[in-house]
Amino acid sequence: MSASPDPRHLERAQTVYRLLEAAYGIPEWRNPLPPLDELVSTILSQNTNDRNRDLAYQRLRERFPTWEDVRDAPLEQVIEAIRPAGLANQKGARIQEVLRQITAERGGLDLSFLQDLPAEEARAWLLRFKGVGVKTASIVLLFSLNKPAFPVDTHVHRVSGRIGLRPPQMSAEDAHAYLAQVFTPEQYAAGHLNLIRLGREVCHARKPACPRCPLRAVCEFATQGGDGRASTGQTAP
Repeated sequence: MSASPDPRHLERAQTVYRLLEAAYGIPEWRNPLPPLDELVSTILSQNTNDRNRDLAYQRLRERFPTWEDVRDAPLEQVIEAIRPAGLANQKGARIQEVLRQITAERGGLDLSFLQDLPAEEARAWLLRFKGVGVKTASIVLLFSLNKPAFPVDTHVHRVSGRIGLRPPQMSAEDAHAYLAQVFTPEQYAAGHLNLIRLGREVCHARKPACPRCPLRAVCEFATQGGDGRASTGQTAP
């Protein structure tokens, strides 16, 4: 159970949300995918960028028309298809293991039943798989199943620490539940995506572009003149 949020974080979150909405608008997730497709895509996205993830996913789907084909293919062929995503040996084995475990438990490769579960039960079900962490499960819940979850990737964790949306020493895993409390469920998708955009375009891990940041007037990092580590509680990723 996550700690109750600091009232200052609740107030700041609303200010941050409004400022980012004014700067970036309300973004939309890339083409929504069915839950199993989103799960595989998100596994591919780990430790790589969107372009490489999309290329690997496209190659995988072109090479293997069905998820049953991916599950039953020689591992080497799956690895070759997803090589652009990096860590292909690890990701290929994990994807096949997940597909086989789902088949064994459900009798087929269909995760539509998750739609009927409460969010916490669906999250717990996804987290049982090796290679599926809180961020991966949260992305599937939010963007594929339309269930409340606030995914925290490297950018969101860094930015949320710098601008003062969470306790400085809080881990990325704990930040999922904490940030889900400081934003409202209706703000999860846009808040998550706009924080990522800020992290990619402005609030870089090294040499953040503070002078052109839409949050500079309310950002603890900018006002304290630190190097990022004081605000995040850890070395910048």
